[in-house]
Amino acid sequence: MAQELSHEKMLEIIVKALDDKKAEDIRVIKVRDLTIIADYFVIAGASSNTQTRALADEVEYQLKEQAQTAPAQVQGNNGSNWIILDYHDVIVHVFHNEQREFYSLERLWSDGEEIDISKWTK
Repeated sequence: MAQELSHEKMLEIIVKALDDKKAEDIRVIKVRDLTIIADYFVIAGASSNTQTRALADEVEYQLKEQAQTAPAQVQGNNGSNWIILDYHDVIVHVFHNEQREFYSLERLWSDGEEIDISKWTK
């Protein structure tokens, strides 16, 4: 049975998982006051489609292991250059760097509050 997981702890697990697997330019944006879709977006870049999948897999694995939490939905798959992991209040976007630049979610959600993640990264 899944335990109640605070946003802070969930974000910490996600960011550490991405950082451990060498994700590029990890960002956490609080969008709670801007949309009903989610409270937070986590955005990370990868240099290849293989790394994109590895990053998404690591996030799923760490949340399952540490918090018995699975995504409600996953979009994108092997060979994908954009994978979305939907954890209800937190949505993780793992992009191949070219796709990330093209879609520029940070710019689209620039009214959101960027969260300082330095305490969770190496």
